[in-house]
Amino acid sequence: MTQASGTAQTAWQVLNSSKVTFKIKNAGFNVNGSFASPDASVVFSKNALAKSEITASLDVSSIDTGISARDTHLRSDDYFGVKKYPKITMTSTRFEPKGANFVGYFKLTIRDVSQEVAVPFSFNEEGDKATFKGNFSINRRDFGVGSWSMILGNEVDLSIVLSVQKQ
Repeated sequence: MTQASGTAQTAWQVLNSSKVTFKIKNAGFNVNGSFASPDASVVFSKNALAKSEITASLDVSSIDTGISARDTHLRSDDYFGVKKYPKITMTSTRFEPKGANFVGYFKLTIRDVSQEVAVPFSFNEEGDKATFKGNFSINRRDFGVGSWSMILGNEVDLSIVLSVQKQ
């Protein structure tokens, strides 16, 4: 634990059970996928939101939709371009309370495009462990992922479950 201006801040270690999943429409059907557990630095206290910060990155080459040929195509320059852009990153800019939950504002960078996204999330703490759960949507084309398509949707629904333990 670190001390910040008299308000205790908690540093959390991300556990391997954390996951990032996504869903997108393709030819009228939902395609589900996931990435390997994120690498993240988490300092968060629901009583000290102004001093909280989360930075995270995903290894784009870990994308998994259950079909290896599709995954290979998603890694290509047509979509994520993993050779040039191997990571997706999120860096918090601020947090706000929203009822019993929170909204985190993050600079999301995919490929070479950064945009602010709002991520509503819950934070449940039990003993020395906690879970962040958030869902949000982005337009893949806003980040240069793929081009216009009649069959592939633009809207991507993302779900993040970040399991953490006090350091």
